[in-house]
Amino acid sequence: MKKYLIFMSVFFFTLNANGSSNEKIINYFEKINSLKFKFTQRIDNNNIEKGECIILYPKKILCRYNDLYNKILVSNGKSLIINSDKIKNYYRYPLDKTPLNVLLDKEFLISKMNEIKEDEAYPFYHVYNFDYENVLIKVFFDKKSLNLIGWETKDIYQNLVQTFITDIKTNIDIEEKIFSIQKYIN
Repeated sequence: MKKYLIFMSVFFFTLNANGSSNEKIINYFEKINSLKFKFTQRIDNNNIEKGECIILYPKKILCRYNDLYNKILVSNGKSLIINSDKIKNYYRYPLDKTPLNVLLDKEFLISKMNEIKEDEAYPFYHVYNFDYENVLIKVFFDKKSLNLIGWETKDIYQNLVQTFITDIKTNIDIEEKIFSIQKYIN
């Protein structure tokens, strides 16, 4: 009987600890309306890109890459534009056909976090894995600050893309006009 009581105590303590970290992350994340950060993006372990981004929830992002070609990625909430000095024309995609559609939808992420358990294989991050339209998406939160610190998914060419973010500033004032895609088209 004593073993049973110890097991049940440990089991309920573990459930409560997971639930409370989930609740803390969700409560913290719910209060975030915008983010500004630096990123490092690794594509299929070969190509590394760096830059800075601004996110305005829901579904707006502007990223400027630190490269020779002045690459820019911008979403106005409906379309995603990728442009650079390297290409003669820009690439335009419907946002809802890209994994960014999910990653830029804070309410969707929170609903998924409410449905699933945290992946406990990561000792330094809170990680949530979920499928969206047959694509596995991992979302990473810092265990101390509870900030969103990255994600992993596949791009439209099925390359594994890992993005980690640093120097995070939350709830900054942002003018919505910076997400106007016409400003970034050749």
